[in-house]
Amino acid sequence: MNKTFPLLQGYRIMQIPFQSSEQKRKNSLYPYQENDIEVLFEKLSNGGNNHRVLYQLATGGGKTVIFSEIANRYTQKYKKRVIVLTHRHELCKQTSNALKVTGVNNKMINSAVKRIAKKELYECYVAMVETLKNRINDGLIGTENVGLVIIDEAHHNSFHKLLGKFPNASVIGVTATPFSADVNLPMKQFYHELVIGEPIGALIEQGFLAKPHTYGYDVELNTLTRGINGDFTVRSSDELYASEVMLELLLHAYKEHSLGKKTLIFNNGIFTSRKVFELFSAAGLPIRHLDNKTDAASRVEILKWFKKSKGAILTSVSILTTGFDEPSVQSVILNRATTSLTLYHQMIGRGARKLPGKKKFNIIDLGNNTERFGEWDEPIDWKHVFENPEIYHHTLNKSVEDIHQMPAEMRTRFSNSKEISFDVLSAHQAAIENGKKAKTVLRDSIHQHALMCANNADSVCTAMELFEVLDKEINWRIKQYGKCIGTVSKNYIKWLGEDYRVRVKVLIEKIMSRRALMRTAV
Repeated sequence: MNKTFPLLQGYRIMQIPFQSSEQKRKNSLYPYQENDIEVLFEKLSNGGNNHRVLYQLATGGGKTVIFSEIANRYTQKYKKRVIVLTHRHELCKQTSNALKVTGVNNKMINSAVKRIAKKELYECYVAMVETLKNRINDGLIGTENVGLVIIDEAHHNSFHKLLGKFPNASVIGVTATPFSADVNLPMKQFYHELVIGEPIGALIEQGFLAKPHTYGYDVELNTLTRGINGDFTVRSSDELYASEVMLELLLHAYKEHSLGKKTLIFNNGIFTSRKVFELFSAAGLPIRHLDNKTDAASRVEILKWFKKSKGAILTSVSILTTGFDEPSVQSVILNRATTSLTLYHQMIGRGARKLPGKKKFNIIDLGNNTERFGEWDEPIDWKHVFENPEIYHHTLNKSVEDIHQMPAEMRTRFSNSKEISFDVLSAHQAAIENGKKAKTVLRDSIHQHALMCANNADSVCTAMELFEVLDKEINWRIKQYGKCIGTVSKNYIKWLGEDYRVRVKVLIEKIMSRRALMRTAV
């Protein structure tokens, strides 16, 4: 009987058949994997020389298994070399091991490899982008005899610089999310067509992935700022998620939905992750911290501890989103917000592996990510995203710009106010529909802010201190109002902000004076 067992190679789960013949390898593949391999080979055959195909398959669907088998069959059928490109050293090792298991004689091109002789017997080479680019530019590696280039995690833009270096090669890019974070480098610019694999929902229904249960918390995010890469900055994330209120919320959410479960906590900053480690340790919970600065020996020890320890918690930053597959993970906590669809899928995918007795896993979202991207297992029209990336970029950017929530630690300063939110866009639309002037929106917003300060203070001085807390909130409302009334100058926006603040202060003093008179009269 043909059997398949998991093998941990650097913590990535591989399907490994006992038999080595081509037919028995075929039998070890799942039906959808075999079907996708046949489709990809058909695309390569019909596309001619230099045809580029992008292949999408969900995290946990077995992309490494599939492209390893493709490399094996390609070298046997066409007698040409294959190069597999990755973007991280750890992935190079894991990919090389996976190829060997499939029967592909391969070699890693690392800093120690300076030249590839034409008479070398290796059928396949595995390399990081920068290393291979340097060897090619130095004239130490020839690329004419390479027939196929396979790109793992193809959504990374770093690969594009090498595609033109292989004049006789077809290309298969592999990714869970065929969407570039850079609007100026859409994936359709580098690939001729997209092949879509089995969707997440179908993989869950067929028993290949665990079913997610999502628990979302409404977190105020308007203090987050975006960096040049489009995602929220580490600094602004640390300021929010390392705050006492957010740390308390994290611990509460963990105890509510993850207590006793093997848990991964994803953070945006090292400072936050260390704060999480300190908090959970003080609470007597089994937790370790891991980031990209952790030395190799410590990392190995921590991952072994996490694998063997029941109910272990691992808080991390920028290191476990790719190349790490531990099927025993029962809960994933997104202790961060992100604008990256790819990162969203990668983080959640760490908990999706199936094991005997594990049919579901929990997702705790503390960054409103589900609201931004939709449920992880919801169907996505990847063909439309691939062909129209600018539309998706616009939609995503709009959802990020429309974030209008007060940080939890600020919200506590206004505990006496039942309503602290204000939808400027909706208020403007309602005003226009009712025949009112646009400036009534600012009037209502000013009145609300003044009441928030007055209702949570016992003196004018205290109310004015609360007013200072609202500075970023006021900037956001003025910016939204500017969008509503059309194209306006920066000077006009600046004047609106100054006038708004003066009017709020005046109204606060009136409200507080009126209340003081009423108390005196009583």
